[in-house]
Amino acid sequence: MPQYRIAEAAGLFGVSDDTVRRWVDGGQLPTGRDASGRQVIDGATLAEFARTQARATPDPSGVGRSARNRWVGLVTDVVSDRVMSQVEIQCGPHRVVSLMSTEAVRELGLEPGALAVAVVKSTNVVVETPED
Repeated sequence: MPQYRIAEAAGLFGVSDDTVRRWVDGGQLPTGRDASGRQVIDGATLAEFARTQARATPDPSGVGRSARNRWVGLVTDVVSDRVMSQVEIQCGPHRVVSLMSTEAVRELGLEPGALAVAVVKSTNVVVETPED
């Protein structure tokens, strides 16, 4: 079972070590000790905690879609040529990049600062693990 030190957990959540320690001290995140006596968090426990902390940004679009993967964010960059555009959206901690027609970008009014909803539907998802 993987175990994570306080600093590693903080890095995964994008928060400070002190924030993770507050979660531990507040009883929200149980810890144990590794073979060296360092305070660690069980990987499965950390994963469940991550799930409970995840909050979706409210979708203001009013568009009902069947896709499960919808992220609300702000357009941060648009690179266009005559035919195609690359649109970058910052959705919370996630950066989503979409390639679409320049015509669609104009019709949707996509420009830096615009509110957008990224809808992802795919039959393939590649998952990799870090090298040790």
